[in-house]
Amino acid sequence: MDDRVDYDEFGYLHENAAEFGLAYDGPPHVRRESVEVSPGRRLSALVWGDAPPDMVLIHGGAQNAHTWDTVALALGRPLVAVDLPGHGHSDVARSEREGLSAPERHALDIAVTVDGLAPQARVIVGMSLGGLTSIALAGRAPELVRSLVLVDITPGVTGDKAKEILDFVNGPARFASFDELLARTIEFNSTRTESSLRRGILHNAVQEEDGSWVWRYRRHDAEAPFEMARDADAGEDRSIVPTHLWETLGALEVPVMLVRGMRQQSVVDDADEAELRRRLPGARIEHVAEAGHSVQGDAPLELAALLDDFIA
Repeated sequence: MDDRVDYDEFGYLHENAAEFGLAYDGPPHVRRESVEVSPGRRLSALVWGDAPPDMVLIHGGAQNAHTWDTVALALGRPLVAVDLPGHGHSDVARSEREGLSAPERHALDIAVTVDGLAPQARVIVGMSLGGLTSIALAGRAPELVRSLVLVDITPGVTGDKAKEILDFVNGPARFASFDELLARTIEFNSTRTESSLRRGILHNAVQEEDGSWVWRYRRHDAEAPFEMARDADAGEDRSIVPTHLWETLGALEVPVMLVRGMRQQSVVDDADEAELRRRLPGARIEHVAEAGHSVQGDAPLELAALLDDFIA
């Protein structure tokens, strides 16, 4: 019996549209491109539309560019959704030996990618690890960040706040069958529909020759999406990102918006929000009641409306 699964990465967009009641007149203009970010290493991205992109979307750890599909369909804007290094269809991340944190290393590659595919983008949107990378990008290449949206992330994230997410993404690296992988995904995402989780797996996992499945972000044996403290005695309340990202964020002179999910899985708390307000009194903060950490998955239409309003 052949249990191989055929994968067409653009063959599910009509399902995204149908699930959220979006008009669908046929396949949208979307294509996959890649940019060489260092010798022998390329970052992959989805380019939506034919006009110069006015928005860049950067996903979270253990995700990929397709996490934004419904948001992109709802926006109908020319945009670029990037696969972070070591995720999706991108090549392996830079080595930890470079002495930089994951967001800082990723920012080096994202800068090259944005410059190549969306140099005039009006807004950088980063979720979770993508948000931390976007902050680092603003510090290293401010000319590319004309405005910034952080989706359920601040530099105040800790191991305790992200525990439920870390328990999922740092789980088994390989699964004997698609059904086994789906069952684990449903267990950790009880508020999402099975069809949406099935699509997510097809985009975010790859079937091996023996029929087993491995997450795309685990195929490189990459580091955990959040860098946890190596010291076992550090405690789960220790910051798991460089604290200087708060200084980088607070020094920005461009419009900034935080979109915070208000369900339990969110990794942003009231203290983080207060700290952002203290450092950036002019920042816009929006609460999405029916979303957890992955606002783009839980409430994509609401997020799209917020992005539309912000960029306008």
